[in-house]
Amino acid sequence: MPLTAEEQMILIQHVIKRHPSEQAIVEKLGPVMPEKEVQRGIDSLIGTQRVRRIGPDILQNNESHTELPVLSESLAGIIDGLDL
Repeated sequence: MPLTAEEQMILIQHVIKRHPSEQAIVEKLGPVMPEKEVQRGIDSLIGTQRVRRIGPDILQNNESHTELPVLSESLAGIIDGLDL
């Protein structure tokens, strides 16, 4: 079952929390999302200030601006299945 845009954003945010390197995020999410979708999601999260860039390849959730969304059971299962 394909992920909705919001589910993709939530997954990206939770992977950023564990792996702040943009390259690592793309690699970790590779099994569940195409690279283009990951990049689009990162750009959207930066644009909405839910994520900020703190270096050339380093991302950080902007938890002072917005809280990290809660994972649903299905998304938690996907996260558990990734090599994080």
